[in-house]
Amino acid sequence: MTVKVKFFSLIREAVETEELTLDFAQEISTVAGLKSLLGERGEAWVEALSHPNLIQAVNQRVVFQEEAINDGDEVAFFPPMTGG
Repeated sequence: MTVKVKFFSLIREAVETEELTLDFAQEISTVAGLKSLLGERGEAWVEALSHPNLIQAVNQRVVFQEEAINDGDEVAFFPPMTGG
């Protein structure tokens, strides 16, 4: 399965990565599984992706981490937005 992963704002800064394309086994089928896989990259990744207010999106739709991911999906991680 191939998935494009994007990181925004503070998450991007923490993992020092803006975007990557991952090829991985089909056993990883949810956003939570993807987060675990990314966490294998190091402590900075674990910390950034385990933040309680982290927002995740699949194909530009905000989802819970139990959301299924499929071949060709785009998954994005970003912190809560504020503004006025």
